[in-house]
Amino acid sequence: MVFGILLSILAGTAQCLAEVRNTSYQPPPLQEYILWYRNYDSPAIRALLELALKKTPEYGDFRIIRSEEMGQGRVLRELAHGRTRLIDIANVASSTERESQLLAIPIPIDGGLLGFRVCVVLPHSLPLFEGVRTVEDLRDRGIRIGQGLHWPDTDILKINDIPVITHTRYELLFRMLRNDRFDCFARGVSEVMFDLAIENDPELVIEPSIMLAYPMPSYFFTSPYDYLTAHRVQLGMERAILDGSFAQFLANYYGKAIETLALDRRTVIVLKNPFLSEESRMVGRQTLDNLQRRLQLLSQ
Repeated sequence: MVFGILLSILAGTAQCLAEVRNTSYQPPPLQEYILWYRNYDSPAIRALLELALKKTPEYGDFRIIRSEEMGQGRVLRELAHGRTRLIDIANVASSTERESQLLAIPIPIDGGLLGFRVCVVLPHSLPLFEGVRTVEDLRDRGIRIGQGLHWPDTDILKINDIPVITHTRYELLFRMLRNDRFDCFARGVSEVMFDLAIENDPELVIEPSIMLAYPMPSYFFTSPYDYLTAHRVQLGMERAILDGSFAQFLANYYGKAIETLALDRRTVIVLKNPFLSEESRMVGRQTLDNLQRRLQLLSQ
């Protein structure tokens, strides 16, 4: 009887193995990822997401899709609710609130450069910045800085007692600058060259002597319910760090901007940012502490 049972088990095992051999491998279906249009239109950000997705082929082929045009506030609401499929991934500056409401991939997409800001100004405003060395100088001269209404920078500037003029649409801030609604449109050193290339306006110039600096890492975020996408992007970025392709990405996309902006010769004005989680605060502090070394590496 025992022998008969063994024969039955062996026969069943053989049948299962035959079925496995006769079943062809089915790769995962094509995955479509809807990226916020502002990020999609940025060659650097789109390239980094593509790099991370390519590093994770076990998740299947992919296609990155441009989202409909919407402001940053709505992007964050759509991701947090997770009820519609208007957007899957967005790259924005981090804050405690954002990290509590969304899934963050806690790797700064630009090596931490977003918290280093230079001023886009009109030529007639340049004398206003001559001799500025401290936060107190900015305040005393009444320099007004333009920022997006929902950007963490706005709260950072306000808590440092710097006048801020805001709007919900990024594109309209350049129009407001041209109309002298504010004196400086503070842009991250990792994005300002791209911004000006898109605007293609010779009346917009970069103030040459100062740089605002505050800890503010910029992460990819997904819906709090989309663990699969968050895990894929984080795994891909970690693999890119390990094999050196992330460092090459930083040099390719930001090295020229570092050199052009001459950041190592600017006066650095450090602002406090109390709106970060402990993890992001540590990342931001390390970025500020290693500023000179990062500039040297990226400009090589």
